[in-house]
Amino acid sequence: MSRTVQQLFSLEGRTALVTGGSRGLGLQIAEALGEAGAKLVLSSRKAADLEEAAAHLKARGIEASWIAADASQPEQVQALADEALKRLGHIDILVNNAGATWGAPAEDHPLEAWDKVMNLNVRSIFLLSQIIAKRSMLPRKSGRIISVASIAGLGGNLAGMQTVAYNTSKAAVINLTRALAGEWGPHGINVNAIAPGFFPSKMTAGLMKSIGADVMASHAPLRRIGDDEDLKGLALLFASDAGKHITGQTVPVDGGVSAMIGG
Repeated sequence: MSRTVQQLFSLEGRTALVTGGSRGLGLQIAEALGEAGAKLVLSSRKAADLEEAAAHLKARGIEASWIAADASQPEQVQALADEALKRLGHIDILVNNAGATWGAPAEDHPLEAWDKVMNLNVRSIFLLSQIIAKRSMLPRKSGRIISVASIAGLGGNLAGMQTVAYNTSKAAVINLTRALAGEWGPHGINVNAIAPGFFPSKMTAGLMKSIGADVMASHAPLRRIGDDEDLKGLALLFASDAGKHITGQTVPVDGGVSAMIGG
């Protein structure tokens, strides 16, 4: 007998590790997973932000703890994985959300800034996915990996952006998602990515200030930017049994912007 929709979307008894989970898009995704029943571990660099985020989730009835770690540092990625597995026992869902950007004209983009963006946005996703898959998902022949890409990875610069490293890194995340899905699919691991458009966040604050939220919204057919609910549905679909036959996909959540640029 087939399950109900509520059963398919339930994450009761599941565990999740969310990087970049202390605020913004990562916290929104953590809320969605926790509200569906998952037990959470959040990670980001700043303990104070994580403590506040965990308290916010607990106030909503969500079981959540936190681990401060710099995902751009391989030794800290390893330590994060060790501690998260120790607390959770195993990890059913890995959300790779930690990321950074850097604004500069391509001809003047500093090499050290290029490396910073690539190390956090691409290398850390590969390293953490590799560790969690090897130690928890492959042995159990089950797992969900969700990486946060961007519509910036689907095309060139948008709305005056000068973020060549960021755009390149997010395109890499999209193809890393495809590659891991192909390799790990036979082992019961689904790997997908979410490509947000413009959402209010610390990362986009400068761009929104210089361009204006109204102008950014005008680029979307829905004439709005993302809000604090818009990633929840897709994140839960990818994390739950409702999405068990979806892998290797990157889905934009952008009000239709990518449809206009051929994404």
